[in-house]
This record gives sequence, structure tokens and C-alpha cells, in this order.
Amino acid sequence: MMIASMAVFGTIGVFRANINISSAELALYRGVLALIIIGAFLLFKRQKIDLRAIGKRLPVLIISGAAIGVNWILLFEAYRYTTVSVATLSYYFAPVIVTVVCPIIFKEKMGWKQWVCFGASTVGIVLITGVGALGAGNHLLGILFGLGAAVFYATVIILNKFVRDVDGIQRTFIQFVSAVAVLIPYVIFTGGSGLGSLDGGGWACLLVVGLIHTGVTYCLYFTAIKELPGQKAAILSYIDPLVAVLCSVIILHEQIEPLQIVGGVLILGFTLWNEIDLPKGRRAKRKEPQAENSESNISN
Repeated sequence: MMIASMAVFGTIGVFRANINISSAELALYRGVLALIIIGAFLLFKRQKIDLRAIGKRLPVLIISGAAIGVNWILLFEAYRYTTVSVATLSYYFAPVIVTVVCPIIFKEKMGWKQWVCFGASTVGIVLITGVGALGAGNHLLGILFGLGAAVFYATVIILNKFVRDVDGIQRTFIQFVSAVAVLIPYVIFTGGSGLGSLDGGGWACLLVVGLIHTGVTYCLYFTAIKELPGQKAAILSYIDPLVAVLCSVIILHEQIEPLQIVGGVLILGFTLWNEIDLPKGRRAKRKEPQAENSESNISN
């Protein structure tokens, strides 16, 4: 289930390329469709909703849900302006942001390993940004959207640390409700509905992104995460960006330069090392969504 969910998340950029509506509108419909599936899942599993825990953490859940909505918009915009592979690799700078910010917020000590990972991942971003960026405004803009999405994704990860007493899938449901509540007025005041411009293929892709990529896949992820050791979950979560890069090159026929590949290896390799190579006796922290992905965490 973990492998399937991560592989599906990695294909979302391909489907976004065939949905001719604004990124904000796509994020809204994605959230609405996902709520249908996750709501049905909760009813089917007959999970007891911990209203007390949710009530105590409601302000944080609402804020993190709004961050998820903005995160989706920026990620979809990144797909529009640069290649899926570059957008995805830029987006995966989020764990690096978390590594740097957590010591400030939670008074944690940042060791030599974290500094090495931060430095190497930063070099990776420079390599991805520098290749073809000069004279290619859309490429650079796409990277900036990807990094902006990473900032909001990191925000969700950090805020989720304050709601650990709320079950993952229940937390995601509340966050998605909040995301939809924020996105509805934004879409209304920035152009309204563009569904009339979709053809049959666009409608099919929209339904897949909402129902499968978000609803079904989040349910798979949260079912699997309970059965996996933290390090296995961390390793398997990197199937997402690898599939995204393969889809970009093989299906969409987008080019990726050798230096961008090196940059991607630096980002993914050192963030993975930071997650799983912990001192003896400690388990690697599990990734949890924004909801993407990852997502993770679910990234998308």
C-alpha cells in the first residue's frame, strides 16, 4: 500500500498537465473530491472521532489546513511554469526547511549532520535553479513556485507536531475541510469556475487527481503507515519524487540537464540520510501529509 500510494503521488504532474483550469480551482476541486472519499473511508472503518482532541487542536488544524490549500496552489503553478521533475525536486526542499526551522522553534540542537545535509541540499537547489534559469523566466518562476510550495509544506509538517494526539486520517479530514473553506472564496473572487473549458480528458484527469491521487491514496497511506517501521516508511516515501522524474522524462518528454540530476540527487540523498541514519535506539520520524503525499510526509 505504501509503494502504491507513493507511486501514484509521483504521477500527479502528468495529470495536472491535462487539466485546463487555474491552480486554485484545481486545488479546490481536489479537496472537495478527496473529502468524499476520506469521509466514506471513516464511515466504513467506523472510526471513533476524538472530538475532544480535535477541539483542543482546532486552531492549529485550521491554520495547517489553510497552508495545505496554498501549498497545492503553488505546487500546481510550479508544474505549469517548469518541468515536473524540476518542480518536484524544488518541492522536496521542504524537509531541509524543517531541519533548519525546528531547532529554532523547539529549541533542538542542530548537529554537524544536519548542517551537512542543509549545505548539500542548498547546493542541489542552486544547481537545479542555475541550469537554464538565465533567459528562461518561466523556468525560474516555476522553481520559485516549487520552493514556495515547499515552505508551506514545511509549515504543515511543523504544525502537525502540535497535533500528534489526533489520528492521522482524522486530522487530514479536518485540514482538508479548512483548505476547502479557504479556497472557495479565493476561487470566487479570482475568476470563478472554469469547468466549462474542460473536455472529456480534462474531466477524467480532474476526477483522478481528486478521487485517486488524494482521496484513495491518502487512505492507503494512513493504513500502511501504522504497520511500517519509521525507516521503511521514510525510504519508501522517496518513490514519489523518483516516479515524478521518470514521468517527466518518459511520458511528458521533458528535458532534464545533467547538473539538475546532480542537484536532485543531492537534495533527495541528503534529506533521506538525515531522516533514516539516526543514533541507535531512535526511530526515524515518519512522513505525514499536508496531505500530499506526501504528502508526504506525503509530499503532494
